[in-house]
Amino acid sequence: MTARMTPQQRLVVAIAVLGSFVAFLDGTVVNVALPAIARELGGGLSTQQWTVDAYLVTLGALILVAGAASDAYGRILVLRIGLIGFGAASLAVAAAPTIELLIAARAVQGIAGAFLVPSSLALITSTMSDPARSRAIGLWTAMTTGAMIVGPLLGGVIVDHASWRWVFLINVLPIGVALWLLTRLDVRDERRAGARIDWWGATLCTAGLGLAVLALIELPTARGTAATPWLWAALAAGVVLFAAFVLRQRAAPHPLLPLDLFRSRTFSAGNLATLFIYAALSLNGFVIAVYLQQGAGLSATLAGLASLPTTILVIALSSRVGVLAGRFGPRLFMTVGPLVMATGCLLLLTVGARFDYWWQILPGMIVLGLGLALTVSPLTSAILGAADPERSGIASAVNNAVARVAGLLSIASLAAITGGALDLTGFHRSVWVTAALLVVGAVVSAIGVRNPPRSADARASDDSPAAL
Repeated sequence: MTARMTPQQRLVVAIAVLGSFVAFLDGTVVNVALPAIARELGGGLSTQQWTVDAYLVTLGALILVAGAASDAYGRILVLRIGLIGFGAASLAVAAAPTIELLIAARAVQGIAGAFLVPSSLALITSTMSDPARSRAIGLWTAMTTGAMIVGPLLGGVIVDHASWRWVFLINVLPIGVALWLLTRLDVRDERRAGARIDWWGATLCTAGLGLAVLALIELPTARGTAATPWLWAALAAGVVLFAAFVLRQRAAPHPLLPLDLFRSRTFSAGNLATLFIYAALSLNGFVIAVYLQQGAGLSATLAGLASLPTTILVIALSSRVGVLAGRFGPRLFMTVGPLVMATGCLLLLTVGARFDYWWQILPGMIVLGLGLALTVSPLTSAILGAADPERSGIASAVNNAVARVAGLLSIASLAAITGGALDLTGFHRSVWVTAALLVVGAVVSAIGVRNPPRSADARASDDSPAAL
């Protein structure tokens, strides 16, 4: 048995990549557009944080709803709804006349984005088996992670040569192609009879995250004002509501977050590692995109180009690493990869008052790209492999929710991390925090992740040249 895919399987991968591409792209492309948005619509650091976090709040909270809906009502239906909704919301963001309306439209965009990622990845896992599935996940990882990293470059070019509004309009083309490809897919949706969605749980989760993020963003700038007690109350209420959400999942007949999934040691450890690794990646991406423009004085295009070496390495290596992880297990990759990334981040401490991209940024971006390529595909395979195939949608949703919430919280905490200003000192502080988060992610992976037993098919594929 080889890792080669049939034409229909390749079509599934293409649809899954396009569906997730726009959601991942919008998660990062906005970073490099933030200074331009602030210049036109107003606002400071907190407004920039809200432009990112409004999207991540709804995405992180409702991705669990989408994962459950994907398993219950069919991957293709949920994916189609997400594509149409994301396109409409992108148009609203591009047309927003005020920062308040832009932030509201970003929240709606996050709702639609929540329906894209788990359904697209579950479409792969439900239609393929190893080793083809591992290769497909590697391809999906390469392209969607590439979207996250190429976002700043694409956004920078658009901001410098057109308008930040076109950053969101570019979503229309891949969405249109994905909708057309869905009409050519022979796979039929499988829907579970009697399925229900826990809307109360969704409400508790969204409100809890929203209140906690509100407090984390606004507290550093509200110290000593009349709003401070209210913000502390919001933080406490957010924690209580999120705790109520978790408690509800223990008794709900159709939980959004099936807690029994976490009985798997690899699933639990993989998601905990995801929390630290993606908190670091989101913090790093935000800080680099904004600091290179506002601190180092680069144009949006040059700030976006800073991440190009990382993008090239991830796209070039992720598919091969995915196959290797399928053969040898994910534990080693998930341990070494974050440590390599942490090393790349620490190289960014060389950034000084006299800025030089080639010696201060480029080496770190290359090492970061190597570590990222080693990490992401094995991490995805480990978590999905720890769940039953019929629950791949919710397993994917849980992992993606953890990743988005991690980014949400790290960016919401930015002012506290940097000391309230993204100057050189604040940049260095964020680098130390990013590296520390990655080291913790590596330790969690080394201790908690277990390699799955190798099947006869996987062992037979070792000697097949098509496996690589």
